[in-house]
Amino acid sequence: MCGVIGEDGLVPRARSRLPVVCAAGLGLLMLVFAWLLDSDSFRERAGMFLFCLTVERFIHSMCLFAEEWLVHSRQRYHGRINEIFQACFQGHVILGMCAIFLMLMFGGVSFSHEQWSTMTITCAVYLLLNSLGVLGPAPVEISEICEVKKMNVAHGLAWSFYIGYLKFVLPDLQNKINQYSSTRVKLSSPRLRILLPLNAVVPNKPEEEDTNVVFHENLPELELDIAGVRNRSFKNCVYKINQDNKTFSCVLEYATPLRTLYQMSQESSAGFGERERKQQVLLFYRTLSQILENSLECRNRYRLILLNDEHTGDRHYLSRVIIQHLKQQDGEIHMDPIREPPNEIHPVPEEGQIKNFRGALYATFPEDQMSSEPTLMFSPPQSLRSEPVETTDY
Repeated sequence: MCGVIGEDGLVPRARSRLPVVCAAGLGLLMLVFAWLLDSDSFRERAGMFLFCLTVERFIHSMCLFAEEWLVHSRQRYHGRINEIFQACFQGHVILGMCAIFLMLMFGGVSFSHEQWSTMTITCAVYLLLNSLGVLGPAPVEISEICEVKKMNVAHGLAWSFYIGYLKFVLPDLQNKINQYSSTRVKLSSPRLRILLPLNAVVPNKPEEEDTNVVFHENLPELELDIAGVRNRSFKNCVYKINQDNKTFSCVLEYATPLRTLYQMSQESSAGFGERERKQQVLLFYRTLSQILENSLECRNRYRLILLNDEHTGDRHYLSRVIIQHLKQQDGEIHMDPIREPPNEIHPVPEEGQIKNFRGALYATFPEDQMSSEPTLMFSPPQSLRSEPVETTDY
């Protein structure tokens, strides 16, 4: 559960197909305009330009093939020519070249010397511009490719944070909180608060950012045997947040992978500036929220808190945001868990008045349950702001 207040104007959404639709629409309009200007030679000229574009892409793919085959064949492809071919040649380029070959061999198509000269110059100009990077993808296209292919640094960090830590901690969190609450004060929230500062500055202690956030004690440890490490310990800390003579307590921690993003931005060899760092933090938040929402064992056991980095001068910004989220949770409605009736079968009379129906109802649900205070008997505890939790317990 994300629960970030005012996140819509901050967290970037996934890019849509609008550029593709616009390009396709403009291309069709231009083709119609060209046909209206010169309908007689439209087919011939369109075929010539299609021929040029296909040959250009094929020649470029051949250049890529030469590099991969001569230099990287053994290290990257273990000498498999078919893998090199698949990596360098796209399917539509191969189909286009086959269509051109068949057209020239059996279609009876022939070009004049002037047309061949024009196509040769077009191919040469394309190859030169492409080699100089003029025709390369724009930065926004590279960003979209990285997001679609899950190739960003943030994607790897988010999955590592989930697989290596949250997937172990969150499912067992409720048990640890129950153990803690049985002997100590009940927490204000049963969820793990994960703090994500936009500037990726993660302090060692929250007290360094806000004196109203005070460490109280640790929850019972979770010990697992992982990757050859025996009894590896996972800890979660309980913090007390003070405000206006009121004290709130919750499980709180920073997202540790953000330290990696910050340290990368401090290394010149990483090529990772402040602007790229902020984009990766937002992408990390979006990716992590999607991963956790799709995880049935982690859903509704956490709360991501995105911290704005423009709060200089506010010494108690952190405590104010945390309390704001805690109060937001208080306004959510939770349902009591289902109480399943006994596995006894009581026959229901086929005939009779309403009293017979009431008798069957009381036979199914004993009177001692109905005589107590009414409770809502719906799904397991969940927030109306989130999706329902699927479990095998009910």
